[in-house]
Amino acid sequence: RISAAWLWSGRSGIIAGAAAAALHGAEWIPDDVPVELMYANPRPPDGILTRRAALAAGEAQIIAGRSVTTPERTAFDIGRRGAVRSSVVRLDALARATGFKAEDVLRVAKCHPGSPGLRRLEAALELIDPGAQSPRESYLRLLLIDAGLPRPQTQIPVLDVDGIPVAYLDLGWEDWMVAVEYDGDHHRMNRRQYVKDIRRIEMLERMGWIVVRIVAEDRPAGILRRVRAALAAASVR
Repeated sequence: RISAAWLWSGRSGIIAGAAAAALHGAEWIPDDVPVELMYANPRPPDGILTRRAALAAGEAQIIAGRSVTTPERTAFDIGRRGAVRSSVVRLDALARATGFKAEDVLRVAKCHPGSPGLRRLEAALELIDPGAQSPRESYLRLLLIDAGLPRPQTQIPVLDVDGIPVAYLDLGWEDWMVAVEYDGDHHRMNRRQYVKDIRRIEMLERMGWIVVRIVAEDRPAGILRRVRAALAAASVR
């Protein structure tokens, strides 16, 4: 779809937004998201979104022969639009794929004073974390932060007695040894993964970790109640 949209522009459009994020390697982009182009045509066909936007020098690059906004410019565009939480989820994925830095995105913003959504962008950049490995993990982290809990770490390494990592935790608080793990469908549908998860949790508990396991059916209030209980238990050990 991206190639078709770019060809429709006569190969002169600049691929931007979610389409640019996909070309930079970001995951979890819905198939029905329109392909965004910076191209002066107000009547694109279905599935293509055009924008008239100015790019400063160095805000586009070539990928497979096509002009694409850089990761920093892509983050600048994504972070200014839509709800902050949704923007953070998309920015998490882009940061995980490219390693862009928030300060570099803010430098892009300085080149475009007066652009709509700059406050939204700043709020989103304060919340991004490239350690999120799925949209659910991003939303879970934001739920904990919004509830006033200390900001959790992501992909926490758990070391054995020799200092070798034996596990990485989705998110949690290393100082309190409290982990919050999101179990996606693959955890229960794959028997080998299911057994591996059980052994992993047993190992973590033997090492002193309190593990709060979250599934898609859990409601926010219940998640927060369980996490707060785990932190309270950890504080009196």
